[in-house]
Order: sequence, then C-alpha cells, then structure tokens
Amino acid sequence: MNINKKADGDNLVIALEGRLDTTTSPELEKEIKTSLDGVSSLEIDMTALEYISSAGLRVLLAAQKIMNKQGTMKVTHANDDIMEIFDVTGFCDILTIE
Repeated sequence: MNINKKADGDNLVIALEGRLDTTTSPELEKEIKTSLDGVSSLEIDMTALEYISSAGLRVLLAAQKIMNKQGTMKVTHANDDIMEIFDVTGFCDILTIE
C-alpha cells in the first residue's frame, strides 16, 4: 500500500493506494498518529484503494475518534466494493463519506 500525504495549513489529505489490510494497517495508523497535530480537517482519499479489511476499518475508527475532538474527517472516492463493506459494517453511520 502507498500512503501519500498533502498538507495545506490545518487541512490534511491522506491518499491511499492498494490494499488496507492486516499487513498494511499499522503503517497507516502510525502515519495518522504522527500527522494530526494541528489538523482540523482530515480527508482520507480512497480513489486508488482496492480493498479494506477489518484492521483497516479499526484504523479509520481510531482516526475518527481523534478528529471528533479536534475537527472533522471525511472519506472520499470509495469504490463500490468498499462502500458495500461500509454499509454492511455500519460505518456509513459513523464516517462522513463523500
């Protein structure tokens, strides 16, 4: 998985490419934890994300909890397969998805 970050003031976009699973989720978790100081708006861009597992969902949930305290978070450009996972797991009710 590739993680590309783009910061603009207090806005941060994290673009994910590949598979977010048990193997790659610790890398994303580390990136998020070290990148959120002073961030009030976080966007997780899933344009190039092919798959997300329960481990990846856990990382998104942890990021949402952090951002609930300091700003907003949204998930963008999730493909149909990932949207189905969000629907089945109830993450559509937890995350802001555009």
